[in-house]
Amino acid sequence: MEHGSFDDQSQATFALTDEDHTLANSVRFTLNQDPRVTFCGYSIPHPSDARVNIRVQTTGEPAREVLKDSCQDLMLICQHVRSTFDEAVQEFKSNQGLKSMKIEP
Repeated sequence: MEHGSFDDQSQATFALTDEDHTLANSVRFTLNQDPRVTFCGYSIPHPSDARVNIRVQTTGEPAREVLKDSCQDLMLICQHVRSTFDEAVQEFKSNQGLKSMKIEP
């Protein structure tokens, strides 16, 4: 859910339900990497409430688009980490890693 102004789309607060610090801090990190962002932060209104509020202010671009781009960047980062991990596991297995640890496949 987006909370913002119809007049100034360069700033808005987005409420994400069923999320916590894990996603919010990751999105905040990717937002801070974007040169269009002048301010971003997040808060969790109450520990028992599974909701995160993310505030985004930009240099003029619509905050919704900047947040969407940031989420896409985060997905690319996660895909890269996953593929790098999978490659390392395959390399470990192919280099006799299981035999050196005396583990049967």
